[in-house]
Formats: sequence, C-alpha cells, structure tokens
Amino acid sequence: MFDAGKSGEFTTVLLSFENDTQILPIWLGDRIPRKLHYFQLDGGNMEAETNSIESFRALALQVTCHAVNQATNRQEARAIVQESIHRLERQIAASIAFIGFDCKLILLPEYFLTGFPMGESLDVWAEKACLEMAGAEYEALGKIAQTNGIFLSGNAYEIDHNFPGLYFQTSFVIDPSGSIVLRYRRLNSMFAPTPHDVWDKYLECYGLEGVFPVAKTALGNLAAIASEEILYPEVARCLAMRGAEIFLHSTSEVYDKERSPKEAAKICRAVENMAYVISANTAGIANIAIPQSSTDGGSKIIDYRGLILTEAGTGESMAAFAEIDLAALRRYRRRPGLNNLLSRQRFEVYAESYSHFHFYPANTLADETADRKHFIQTQQKTIERLASLGII
Repeated sequence: MFDAGKSGEFTTVLLSFENDTQILPIWLGDRIPRKLHYFQLDGGNMEAETNSIESFRALALQVTCHAVNQATNRQEARAIVQESIHRLERQIAASIAFIGFDCKLILLPEYFLTGFPMGESLDVWAEKACLEMAGAEYEALGKIAQTNGIFLSGNAYEIDHNFPGLYFQTSFVIDPSGSIVLRYRRLNSMFAPTPHDVWDKYLECYGLEGVFPVAKTALGNLAAIASEEILYPEVARCLAMRGAEIFLHSTSEVYDKERSPKEAAKICRAVENMAYVISANTAGIANIAIPQSSTDGGSKIIDYRGLILTEAGTGESMAAFAEIDLAALRRYRRRPGLNNLLSRQRFEVYAESYSHFHFYPANTLADETADRKHFIQTQQKTIERLASLGII
C-alpha cells in the first residue's frame, strides 16, 4: 500500500508488503484528469472533455505467465489466476514506486493470466481459462488500476455470450476509475476463433468501430495489437486511420539477439504509422511442458521514428519503461515533408484491390461447430485455392 504526498514534486513513499517495508524517494507527476473520452467495443462514444497529459512514462511489465493447463477443473484454474493477480498487484505497485508516479500506463504480456491452450478443446479451454466480460478477474484488475491511478492494459481469453461455443483473444485497457475502456478482439489467429470467423454477426453486434477500437484518453489515443498480429500491417493501419497514437502490443514470443520478423515488424509499425509501439513479452511460461524460457525477454518501447527507447533483457523485469512525449508526436505528425507518411497515404489506390481479392475466407464458423482442426484445415484449403489460381 502507499502513503504519499501531493502531485508535482518529489516526496517519499512508504511501500508496505506483508513483512517488508521500504521508504523510497519518488517523483509525483501530473495526475490523471477525471474527464475522459473513449471509443468502446460496441462503437459507443462517451463524449466528455479530454484533458491531455503531454508527457508521461509507460512501462512494458515483463512477468512470468503461470499457465493453467494442468489444472483439473475451473476451480483450480481460477486459484492460479487469482494468485497471478495478487502477484501483479505487488509488482505493479513496486514498479511505480521505483519509476515514479508519472508512470501512468502499464502494459502486461499476452494471456498473462492463463497461458495458451495446448490440446484442450474449445469447450474445455472456455470453461477452464476464459474470463467473463464483466467477471471477477477484470474487477480485480480494475481495482489495481484504480488504486495506482493508472491505465492498465493486457490480453486474455474471453467468452462473449453473443457467440456461444466460441471464445476470443481480447486485448483490453482499463482506466484509472477501474472501467474497461477498450476491447480489441484478435482478428488473425492460427488456433483460436476470431471475429472474422463470424464476421457478419460480429459486425451486426459491434460494428466496424468495435472491430478496430481506439480509446481517446488523457494519455492519447490508445489501440491494441495482439501478439503475432504485429506482422499484419493492415491491423495497425486501420487503427491509425482512427487516430491511434500508441499501439499496445501484448505478446508471448521467442526473444533472441538476432532480429526476428516480429522485431522488425514492431519498428515498421511504429515508422509507417508514426506511432509509439509498447510491446510487453512474458518472462517465460511456467507449468507447461514447453521449456519455460522459450518466450522470455525483449519487452520494449519504440517511438514514432522507430527508435527503441528502452528494452528489457530476460527474466521478470520493470526495465522497459520510457517517457511517452505526446506533444512531440503530435508536432511530428503535423509537420509537412517527406517523413510525414500518414498525410501521404492514398487509400483509394489500394481499396479496390482489397475488395476484389479474398484469401482466408470469412464466416467459416457462422454455421459450423468449432473444433481445433477447423483452423488448419481452412488454411490448407486456402493454400490449395491460391496455388490453383497461380497466386502463390
């Protein structure tokens, strides 16, 4: 818990966890204004005054994912999830105490509460690992955001009662009041259902703005990109079209000194959209058969010019934090010249080609019961069709 002074100056903070108490010097940055302006999953637009903070610190918090695969029932899985949330509560509070109270945005890795399915059927994984949209886990994460006065973002598997029998991988943002202000459902997945698999009904439920949500907040315009979708430039572009300034990339990926395609893509998405990319990787995945450190390290923050501002090594770490200078980003975006790529986009040139070509089909789960084999079988058919057309 905290006991701190007023904002805008240095002070000391009393940080207490169970039997451990420390007194730390910290900087008290500007406080978050209460009036915000959001776009939500349902396309709703909460009109309100936005008092922007021009500069703040963000943290890509690199933590271990404790998987629930070995849990034999929902109760055991939920106990693992709750312990992860309690651990995060302590790690987040301590990280802010060291970084300073101008740390207003914290991003967590992909599926940080559960890990990913390893052979479980869709029904079993939904029962064991998926969160309810207004469930206890989101409420607990909201309390962490509220207590620390931060925007908290992450990624989780989630069920949606509009789509019985399915689940979606969801990236979310919770604001300092504890409310979820952004839900983005991953659109490209090799092994899990996506909105594109039930495209017509999904648009009917949430509209296109719900597919590509951007939350207009005091910290700028926030948008999420899930995991390997950093390799899909169209996702980031559609979010940038709607004003996204900061991409929140929760991921769980191999990290090495050699630049991987995903590492290259993070820089590309930042440069081509003139946006910050905050990318939080795991510090490994515990409790699964895959060696724990296979996905460990490299959380980072990249600025709108493609410069890596900070990067963590391996292991659990709060090292990947940096200043987000919104005022500088907005000056950069409004400066004429060769480097202003957003202002030079000619979307009409490409739109007709996109409308004429169809690769992976939409609505494949609209009238079909989902099972794991569906996704690889659909991909195989797509490859065969593209080959027969002479495209690949």
